[in-house]
Amino acid sequence: MDAITNPFAPGAGSRPPELVGRDGVLEEARVLCARAKAGRSTQGLMLTGLRGVGKTVLLNETRRIAQAQNYHSIIVEAHEDNPLGLLLAPYLRQLLFDFDRIAGMSDKVKRGFGVLRSFVSALKVTVNDITYGLDVEPAKGSADTGDIELDLPALFAAVGEAAADRKAALILLLDEVQYLSEKELGALIMAMHQVQQRELPFVFVGAGLPILPALAGKSKSYAERLFKFPEIGPLSPPDSAKALREPSLAAGVAFDEKALAEVHRLTQGYPYFLQEWGAQSWNLAQSSPISLKDVAAATSVAIEELDRSFFRVRYDRLTPGEKRFLRAMAQIGQGPMRSGDVANILGVKVTSLGPTRSALIKKGMVYSPSYGDLAFTVPMFDGFMKRAIPDADWKRKA
Repeated sequence: MDAITNPFAPGAGSRPPELVGRDGVLEEARVLCARAKAGRSTQGLMLTGLRGVGKTVLLNETRRIAQAQNYHSIIVEAHEDNPLGLLLAPYLRQLLFDFDRIAGMSDKVKRGFGVLRSFVSALKVTVNDITYGLDVEPAKGSADTGDIELDLPALFAAVGEAAADRKAALILLLDEVQYLSEKELGALIMAMHQVQQRELPFVFVGAGLPILPALAGKSKSYAERLFKFPEIGPLSPPDSAKALREPSLAAGVAFDEKALAEVHRLTQGYPYFLQEWGAQSWNLAQSSPISLKDVAAATSVAIEELDRSFFRVRYDRLTPGEKRFLRAMAQIGQGPMRSGDVANILGVKVTSLGPTRSALIKKGMVYSPSYGDLAFTVPMFDGFMKRAIPDADWKRKA
């Protein structure tokens, strides 16, 4: 069929044509925004789940919900080597300029600029781009220690007070939260705690891998009371079918029920993979309805495409030792699995795996669902590792 009219959209953070199975978490986001704007106590959200479940899509949908309630929004992605302060400062600067344009610079907005200037100066980096246009004096004694756990709460409070002064509301959406250092995550939690205690119109919604609740709890014990941690998982068979059927019907094409069931089996209900199989099945089908035979033909193409993009981009960041570790995990499956079993396959002591295991957790490739256990953060990555390193003597060649 015509590839131009193909309704499916596999891509990082791309909204699927039919967003299904996520009504509960989106309703939580709507209520969060409405309560905060009304000055009522709230709990922020930290969405958790494996790669490919659509967490970034949900952040973008939450942003739309907030903007429909006239929120100002900041959406950013954490990086392993990009400090949180430098990540946020340019966006907060722009936000304060937006507040200034509402009705001129009030004392609260001016103080917000001053605290931001202090915060940025304390970062001790080249900050010309961030401080450009900030012709205010630093707010001495506020957010100027260089300790992010002290400075970020002061900065968020000043920005939240500026928002309240302008009868405005702000939402911060942060993707890949697990890449924050323990100190940065602690600072973020403390900052939102202070904002919530003051009932300021400033809410937070983050997203990250399944290790996020444990990381937050380790950083600050009260995090579980400050945030909800909705788990975003694969779609059920009915929702998987709907995600494929409805966009196809809207484009005048049917999907055979057996074909829908087979796509769910092959993709395990993960939204990103559903979009890939849907796109390839559409392109290869000659006519409606898309059949079980079309899905079978599309499978090799879909896997090849995933290997080139979704899987390969993560694989290429690994060292040879890390690849060897993951290849050993793939011998067992997707997980969870015991670290000792991986060590047995590699023929080494489990204690020797600690540095590699820690590096893979930091890179977001594996996580520990419980003490001593490991699992891939990327669905179906065990199959990819076997395709990437298929040799019988992979232990020596990896």
